[in-house]
Amino acid sequence: MEKIDLNGKKILVTGHAGFIGSNLVNRLFHDMKEGTIVGIDNLNNYYDPRLKDYRLEQLKAISEKCKVNYVSVVGSIADKGLIDKLFAEYKFDIVVNLAAQAGVRYSIENPDVYIESNIIGFYNILEACRHNPVEHLVYASSSSVYGGNKKVPFSTEDRVDNPVSLYAATKKSNELMAHCYSKLYNIPSTGLRFFTVYGPAGRPDMAYFGFTNKLLKGETIQIYNYGNCRRDFTYVDDIVEGIVRVMAGAPERKNGEDGLPVPPYAVYNIGGGQPENLLDFVNILQEELVRAGVLPKDYDFEAHKELVPMQPGDVPTTYADSEALQRDYGFTPKITLREGLRKFSEWYKEYYG
Repeated sequence: MEKIDLNGKKILVTGHAGFIGSNLVNRLFHDMKEGTIVGIDNLNNYYDPRLKDYRLEQLKAISEKCKVNYVSVVGSIADKGLIDKLFAEYKFDIVVNLAAQAGVRYSIENPDVYIESNIIGFYNILEACRHNPVEHLVYASSSSVYGGNKKVPFSTEDRVDNPVSLYAATKKSNELMAHCYSKLYNIPSTGLRFFTVYGPAGRPDMAYFGFTNKLLKGETIQIYNYGNCRRDFTYVDDIVEGIVRVMAGAPERKNGEDGLPVPPYAVYNIGGGQPENLLDFVNILQEELVRAGVLPKDYDFEAHKELVPMQPGDVPTTYADSEALQRDYGFTPKITLREGLRKFSEWYKEYYG
């Protein structure tokens, strides 16, 4: 792989007001002594936009204390004119595409936004990288591409031809499109399949956040597949560590025996590697919510839990084989579920008071 020093680089982060995007930009502010970071986000209302505003306010405050040139743009990656203009103006060295319409269940009700953001938006990014050559394109894929695969842990060597949601299909499409552009135009690209990311100021549609909101209101939380779901929860700092390492090591450009480029293309899992049972996860969450003072010590959790069947588009187990990430980048996620949920609970207490 080609080593890239991120210092002094011009970096585009799409979806920078999002959960992972804002944490990545924050990390780059601390790591880089000079350079330019341009963030773009459409600030849609898929979930409470105040959370996105909060993240952006934090980034603005941090950016004023560091030496990196920071530009925040409100706009959509589906706006080809805007993307082309940004690429022409800044001549990016590295692009990290995290902008996407997320959520499995939402894709069943609202397919249009997934095609617009995840397909057309990603195509615009690829075209811009083609016409304004970059050192490395890193993009978010998802563990959902594994669909109904029964073999665990999920390996990037496995076939992923059976998506069970439109969201998963768009993410698989991103990998195929990136491969095509890597082959045709020699664009180094790396896809990252994230596994159930969680942490402070995360997405309210994720289970741990939604559960907390409901418990606080005295509502009942539904635990799918009667609690027999297992998830490879990955704390956001581990995800960001993985992204930063991957950004700095691009797949090598080289020619094959036919003299044509071998696509400089790679895909990695980033997952905790420790699948947690949903019931255990809920127990740790409630203990940490009590500890942080979000919920009272005598809260009756049993009265607010309901075990329900599987939902359409869901899979019973997600579990990452992250050996390739360890082999190529010397990194495996290591933050425990308790440690991560403790940080989330403390943030929740502070943010919502």
